[in-house]
Amino acid sequence: MVGAAIWRIVASWRVAQQPQQQRQRPRLQTLVVQIRKTSISPGRSNIRSRNMSRTALADLQNGEFHRAPSSYRHFISRSPGSEFPPEAGRYHLYISYACPWASRCYMFCKLKGLEHVIGITATKSMWEKTREDPNDEHHGWAFAADEKEEPGAKPDPLNGAKFIRDLYELADPDYSGKYTVPVLWDSKKKTIVNNESSEITRMLNDEFNDFAKHPEVNLFPKHLKSQIEEIHSWTYNSINNGVYRSGFATAQGPYDKAVNELYEALDKCENILSKQRYIAGNEFTEPDVRLFVTLIRFDEVYVVHFKCNKKCIREYPNLFNYVKDIYQIPGVADTVVMSHIKGHYYRSHPSINKYKIIAAGPDIDYSSPHDRDRFHSS
Repeated sequence: MVGAAIWRIVASWRVAQQPQQQRQRPRLQTLVVQIRKTSISPGRSNIRSRNMSRTALADLQNGEFHRAPSSYRHFISRSPGSEFPPEAGRYHLYISYACPWASRCYMFCKLKGLEHVIGITATKSMWEKTREDPNDEHHGWAFAADEKEEPGAKPDPLNGAKFIRDLYELADPDYSGKYTVPVLWDSKKKTIVNNESSEITRMLNDEFNDFAKHPEVNLFPKHLKSQIEEIHSWTYNSINNGVYRSGFATAQGPYDKAVNELYEALDKCENILSKQRYIAGNEFTEPDVRLFVTLIRFDEVYVVHFKCNKKCIREYPNLFNYVKDIYQIPGVADTVVMSHIKGHYYRSHPSINKYKIIAAGPDIDYSSPHDRDRFHSS
C-alpha cells in the first residue's frame, strides 16, 4: 500500500536529503532561428485564436471563469513502438512553484524519486511581458537570468529560453494557445510532450518505475480507481478550479455560485476526513496530492486575493491537520515555496490587485504537530 510505502522511506529521506541538481545555463541560443526551422507539432488540439489573450484571465464568459483545455496531449509510454518511451535524462519538467497544477507534477517526482531521471526547472514567480512589441501585451512565466535573481528560480538549461512562451513557439512557431506550466519537454525531439498536469502525473506514476527510487509508491492504485475518479468529479470543479472561479469572477452571480460550491465541497471534505486519514481512505493517493496543492495556498492567498473568505482552512480541524500531515511527508515541503506562491498571485493579476501589494500573513507553520496519526495508514 502506498501509505506504508511512503512512510517506510521517511527515515532514509530525513537522513539523506539530496540537494537539487545544479545545472549550468548553456550559451543562449537564437530562438528565432530555431523556431523558423521547427516543423508544426502533430500532437496538439484545441488551439485558440491568435487574437485571444493567452493567460488564465482570458477564460471569462459573462463574468464567469471557464478554464480552457490543455493543448499538448502526447503520452510517454512503455508500450513497444511508443513515440515517447520513458528514458532517463530525456525529459524535462518546467514548473512554477506558484502554480498548483505544476506543483502536482513536482510532488509526484518527489514521491516517486524521479529527480535524477527527469530534470526540473522552476520559473520566476511574477509574470513578465514576454515580447518587446508594444502591440503584444502578453505577460507570462519568465526564466531567471541566473540563479541569484530569485531564490528557487533557474535559467532554462536546455534551450536558453527567456520565457515559457519561447518553448511553445520553439515546439510550434504557429502556436496560438496559452503558454502554461507545467511543460513536459522532450529534449530529443525538441518539443512539448504534454502540458496537462493530470496526464503528466499519471505518466510519472506509471511509466518510469524502471528508473524510480521508490517504484513501490503508487498514487493511482487500481483497486481505488473508481473511488478516486468519483472524488475528482467533485473536487476539481468545486475546489481546485473553484478558487479560480471565485477569484476571477467579474460579476456577483458567478462569484456567489462558485464560492458557495467551494465551501460546500470543503465541508464535505471536513466530514470525510473526520472518519479517515486521507480523502479516499487510509491510503495516500492522487486526490490527496490534488487537494493539498490547493489547500496549502488557501489561507495565504485565496482567502484574500480570490475572496474565498467565508472560512479559513485553519478553522477546519480535520482539513488543517490533514494539510500538515501531507506537508510533513518527506519531500513534499520542498515543493511548497511560499515566497513564490504569494509573489506570483499578488503581483501577476493587476485586474485583481492593482498595486501588487503582497498580504503580510498569516505565516502558518505547517511543520507543527498534527493529529492524523489517530488513523492508521494503509
